[in-house]
Amino acid sequence: MDTLLHSPSSMAKRPCPSQNPRIPNLNQLDRDQLLDTFLEFSDSPPFAIDLSFERLLESRSCDADQTKLIDRALQLGSVLLEAAKRSARKRASKHNSLTWALPPDLTIKVFSMLDTQSLCYAAATCSMFNKCAMDPSCYANIDLTTVVPKVNNAVVSTMIHRAGKALQSLKLGVVPGPTTPLGSCQPLVYTIRNSVDVSNFSWNDKRSRQGKESSVLTRSCLSPLGGNSGAPGTLLRRLHLYNIERMDNTSLCGALVACPFLLDLEIVGLHVELRQTLQSVSANCHLIERLFFESSKTGRDDSLKSPTCVDLMTDCPHLTSLALRGFKLHDYKVRILLKGLRKLKYVDFSTSYSITGAFLRNLGSNTGGNLLEVLILRDCMHLKMVEAARLMTAVLAGDFKFLKHLDISNREGLASENDWYHRCYSTGTIPIRRVLEERPNLCLLAEFPPEGSYADIDQMFDSEPYSDISLPSASQMSSPSSDGSMFVSFSESSYNSDHGSGNEDARDAGYVIYDESSDEVDYVAV
Repeated sequence: MDTLLHSPSSMAKRPCPSQNPRIPNLNQLDRDQLLDTFLEFSDSPPFAIDLSFERLLESRSCDADQTKLIDRALQLGSVLLEAAKRSARKRASKHNSLTWALPPDLTIKVFSMLDTQSLCYAAATCSMFNKCAMDPSCYANIDLTTVVPKVNNAVVSTMIHRAGKALQSLKLGVVPGPTTPLGSCQPLVYTIRNSVDVSNFSWNDKRSRQGKESSVLTRSCLSPLGGNSGAPGTLLRRLHLYNIERMDNTSLCGALVACPFLLDLEIVGLHVELRQTLQSVSANCHLIERLFFESSKTGRDDSLKSPTCVDLMTDCPHLTSLALRGFKLHDYKVRILLKGLRKLKYVDFSTSYSITGAFLRNLGSNTGGNLLEVLILRDCMHLKMVEAARLMTAVLAGDFKFLKHLDISNREGLASENDWYHRCYSTGTIPIRRVLEERPNLCLLAEFPPEGSYADIDQMFDSEPYSDISLPSASQMSSPSSDGSMFVSFSESSYNSDHGSGNEDARDAGYVIYDESSDEVDYVAV
């Protein structure tokens, strides 16, 4: 008997419930009834539920069982919370679908008219709006420009993939503050390190977040345009890029290869070379109509060559608007462009170095310049007073018949005939008032310092590099002032440049400039 009492088989311990869990076999009806009963406890006082849960824990003698019970309670609470949220969204969406007056197709049409940020807000409203906002047509015109860096490559990629083949316009980068009125002086070129009043933003913080998501676009931000066999970029018509500091020539040219039907290209503040960019445009964007390119380093890019000008003239004959701002250009290269691009109506060479104005001689009466409606030469360092006077005389003689806006303003005055160091301006030499009287529909901007107030040349070189010019775009110039006007102002800012116009240098090999005659001064290929 004692042997039997002390037998191991008769003294087996009761297994821990955690080792043999009981899995209730409930059908759908039982589960629903059990959940309904469980939810009725929500009306009970919180302390009563706390006491009940504590007693339930104490009934578990095994520590593992108590831990598992707590985990299951947390899991069940989380599952119930998510289920309640989903049900609430479904009910709200159903309510919206019943009360929203527009059918889905018209809702998508409305959403396609929103800017990108407003579209994202609408998509987060409810599931019905989210579904409508996912339509590719809503992302046909993507505008992700910001005043401070807020957008990274992942956001750009998501937006482009949502658009797919419907993508028509893409704007990226950092732009200055609100657009300033006509005649103001604020740069389009923008440097993050010199940004104004940026709350909770530090460039050093952004640069230190290596290996993490950042808000700075990199050179690969345009890579999605070439994804899916180039589908997203195939029908792209407009591409505007602003102050993307990490963009390089290789990445930009790769993006242009994927955009063969591009009509409007705007590049501001990118560290890319003018010559390589124009070569890529000539090779890939034969239908382009508007090209706006502002240098990130005023007056330092001297890469443009005459063959590049000829290629652009030959391969992009549909150009009607051309802006090359802040580059070191020479008169004979500029003349090649203006003579060859016969549909040009808008020209902007503001803040460009080396241009003296000689390219304008006999231009307005011949094919290639007579269709100009807007001509902007604001703050061109080497623009000569004698050339400005010749231009005014040509306008009075009936040339440039379609010209509606002309800007020859210069904050330091114009260069003299023989020495650009000597800054000058004479109302007797340039017949501005007479032009205004005889061409009342011409909006003429001629901002010069008052006579005798010109800065000394040493002060000009000691001053900060000038980069605070903001000019109207081609769209702003489409409705010029009907009552021609002249602005005269004084500016204390100055230039920082090289010590010559650059036109004294030898021309590109294979090109020759003919001596001036009474009929024409031209630059042609040998």
